[in-house]
This record gives sequence, structure tokens and C-alpha cells, in this order.
Amino acid sequence: MAGGSVTTGAEGSVLLKWIATLGLLIVVAIPCLFIVVQAIFPEFGSGSFAAPFSLFFKTLSDPALFGMAGNTLLLGVGTVICAAVFAVPLAALRALYRVPGALIWDGLLLIPFMIPPYIAALGWIMTLQPRGYLEQVTGFNMASLLFSVSGIMLIMGLNTFSVVYFVLSRTFETIGARYSDVGRVFGAGQWRSFWRITFPLAMPGLAASLLLVFAMSIEEYGTPAALGRRIGFEVLVTGIENRISEWPIDLPGSATLSLVLVGMALVAFMVQRWLLNRRDYRIVGGKPQASDKRSLGVWAVPATLLFAFVALLATGLPILAILATALSRTISGGLKPSNMGLDNFRELLGAGSDGLIALGNSLMLGTTTALLAGLLGAITAYSVVKGRGRFRIVLDALSITPNSLPGVVVGVGIILAWNQPWLPITPYNTPFILLLAYVCILLPQPVRYATASLHQLGDNLESAARVSGAGPLRAFTRIVFPLILPSMVTAMILVFAVASRELVASLLVAPVGFQTIAVYIWQQFDQGSAGLGMAMAFCAVLITTLIPLALISLLRWLTRGSVAGLS
Repeated sequence: MAGGSVTTGAEGSVLLKWIATLGLLIVVAIPCLFIVVQAIFPEFGSGSFAAPFSLFFKTLSDPALFGMAGNTLLLGVGTVICAAVFAVPLAALRALYRVPGALIWDGLLLIPFMIPPYIAALGWIMTLQPRGYLEQVTGFNMASLLFSVSGIMLIMGLNTFSVVYFVLSRTFETIGARYSDVGRVFGAGQWRSFWRITFPLAMPGLAASLLLVFAMSIEEYGTPAALGRRIGFEVLVTGIENRISEWPIDLPGSATLSLVLVGMALVAFMVQRWLLNRRDYRIVGGKPQASDKRSLGVWAVPATLLFAFVALLATGLPILAILATALSRTISGGLKPSNMGLDNFRELLGAGSDGLIALGNSLMLGTTTALLAGLLGAITAYSVVKGRGRFRIVLDALSITPNSLPGVVVGVGIILAWNQPWLPITPYNTPFILLLAYVCILLPQPVRYATASLHQLGDNLESAARVSGAGPLRAFTRIVFPLILPSMVTAMILVFAVASRELVASLLVAPVGFQTIAVYIWQQFDQGSAGLGMAMAFCAVLITTLIPLALISLLRWLTRGSVAGLS
């Protein structure tokens, strides 16, 4: 009896490891491998390994590459600076002082992160362009700022600063004000004690969030494509997309540029680690309290106005522009009551319309991606945390690799891997290819959530299950997975929100005639149907914001109820 139990346990453990390995090979490893192989062997698609590196070095020596790489770095650094300028003062005020309506500002400043960047960029175009909404209301436009490098940085900074704001405000809140007070006791002024004591203690959180903003900026496609191309500002992402979508198609060149972009993201990560390791900022004693927030006094009104101004720029104006365009019967009719109506929404959501089909496709893909990524993420995390041997390090590395892969790189890898003429069967040019791309891009989220939850679980419950005759597979399905399910559901909700609106991978690998929310919006603007595009954009914002928030709130309520019942 015991021997049979051990055999079953070993088989179950091996089965979980093989499921994780096979899933990561298909979703992550094979696309990455094909990018490298295609960059080295330009004739690989024809089944030949001739002339290795012949186009690799030619692409690297192309002057256009230096221009795109320089623009990418410039855009990333500029966006980081803009995000920091908006986020740091707001985060410090929110964490260290009693800001009137703090929870309301938190909610408003979260919305920009939930709005797809390309949709926000289109909203800014409708607002600031000649004869745009700003000119109709005030008589002047800001097209010179909008269609400029600094304008692109500003808009992308407004789209991403909430990442820095929430991380940094929680970091400042943890540190508190007591260490700054100690500095003031020794004669330092308020500003000096903040910059010399509180701010350095927050450097790890600041560096991590700014790195994330940099990575998001260099891989963002929609905003540079919508604004940068009008002024000839090409970055690596748009350059890769051009080589894939425009004739003559240059697969080796796109693969080489993809490697350059991935290398740039990895260098940024190493620079972050180097900066954090140069000096050691940590709290060595005491326990800061979250209740030591101070009153703003006479600065309460200016602080509130600052929050209101940033919320208006980051949230209010883009949302209003999206809604105004969606309600306009004709763009030329302007902001007049007679030009407003629900015509675009009726056409979009009419029975059998392309818009309704695109919504259904995105909801189906988003749900399926969340389920597959959640299941694969849970199995992978279990194999890494509970497994034995060095191979689990390989699984862990593969599971986090997509963090350094921009969406355009994943799209290129998927095309190269599954569009080979010698494949007997392929998911290419089917909706399944989009599913592979989405799972690859979003897999790290459920893996990290599951890993964190598994580290909090002891081994006692699994040991008890094995003593009772259950193997690892049954223990995982009946004990471990139900316990980590709340965290996994939260991760899957976030995966659903992002997958439902993903743009660049959808543009690259979507089957002919198959539309998603992002593809539909992009095509409507290309065709001049801005009203229909913005109607879809407004629906997308509602879907990817309200549904996840409602589900997360429901999950927390159910979890609280179950915990109360257990106690």
C-alpha cells in the first residue's frame, strides 16, 4: 500500500513538472529560440543555415538602427523623468500628510493605468490637434506640443506615472515621518531632512517603479505610432513592426531589432541593480507608524489643487475626449448639442456588427488567456517552489523571461516559430495564435502571484495528504490549488483586463479578417471613422476597468466572509 502510494506520488510530481516544462517550451522558449536563430541564419525560413550572421551585422551597422535605438532610449528616459515629476510630489504628500479626499484621488489616479495607452493618445490627438476640442472651447490649439518628442514623453508620462505614484506612496507611508523628525531635531530643515533621510530610504521602491516605467515606455507601440510617425520619430518598436508589415518583409532584420530591444530592457534591469547596490539604505531600528501623518494646514488647498490638476490631465481630459468623440455624429460638427447622440454606439453594438464581433472575440480571448495563464502559472510556480533539483531554476527563469520581452518581440517570435513552411500543422492564421501570444506576454503575473502564495503555505497539509495516501498531483488539485485560488483569481482578472485590450501583438499576428477591440479601434482611425473607434474605446475602458474592479471587490468580500466563518 505504501509502495503504491510512493509510485503514484512520484508519477504525479513528474507529471506536473512535465506539464510546466511543455507549456513553457511552447509559449516562451520556442518563440525566443526562433528569434535568435532567424537573426543569425537569414535563410532559416527556407530551411537553410547558409550565410550565418550575414544580415545580422548588416542590420546592426545600419545608421537607421542607431537612430531608432537612440530615440528609444530618449523616449524611455524622458518618460521616466515626466512620470517622476508627476508622481514624486503627489506620493510624498499622500503618504506623509493628511490630504483631503485622499481615497478619491487614489481612485482617479488609478484610472490612467487602466486606460490603454494608445486609446489615451488618440484622445489627446482629438483634444489638442488643430480644430480639436481645446481650440473649439478656448480658441487655440497645442498641436506644436502634441506632435513633438517632448509631447510624446509628456503623454506617456501621464499614462504611466500612476505606477510610480502607488509604489512610492506606499513606500513613503511605510517609512513615515519620524526619521525626518530626528533630522530636524539635529538642525536640518524640513526639505533637507526629507531629501537626505526620507527620500533615500524610498530609493528601492522608486528605482523599481521607474524601471517598470522605462520598460513600459520602450515597448509601447500605440503612442509612438500615433504621434511619432507624424514627425518622423521612429523607435525600435515601430521599426520592428514596419519590417514585419510592410513589403518587402524583413524577418531577419525584425529579429535582430527584437534582440536589440530585449538587450536594452535587460541592461536597464542591470543598471537598476547596480544603482541599488552602490549604497545601502535601510531602516535598522524602530517601527514607523502609519498614523503619524501631519496636517497640511494652509497648504491643504494648494495640495488639493495639485491633485485635481494632475487628475484632470491624466484622467479627466482623455476620458472626456473619448466620450465626446464617441457621442459626435460627425467630427466636423464639433462640440454642439445638435451633433451629439448615440449613433456610434448603436452602430457599434448592432446585431451582427463588426464591432460587436470584435468585442466578443476580445472577451473570449481575454477569458481563455486568463484561464490558461492562471493554470500554467499555478503549475509552474508549484514545480518551482515545491520541486527539487536544479531544473526548477530553468523553469523559474523561463517563467519570468516574458518580463523582458516587449509585446512586439513576442509577436515576432510567434510569427517566426509558427509560420515555417515545413510545419505539418500550425496555429498560425487562426485565433489560437493570438492566444499563444497573450499567454506568453502575461504569464509572469500569475506565476508571481502563485509563487508568493505558495511561499506562505507550509508543507504540513501536503504531508498530511501524502500520509493519507494522496500523491502530489491529488494534493495539488485538492489542497494546494484551492488555497492559492483567491490570489490566482486576482491575477487572472488582471490578465483578462490586459489581454482584452492588447494592441501590438494583435496587429502583428491576428488572422486575416479576425478583429479584436484593439485592432478594430486602430483600423477605424486609419479609415477615418474616429467616432466608431472612440465608441469602442469607451466600451473597452469600461470593460477593462469596471469588470476587474467589480470582480476583485467581490472576491475580497467572499474571502472575508469565508475567513470570518472559519474563525
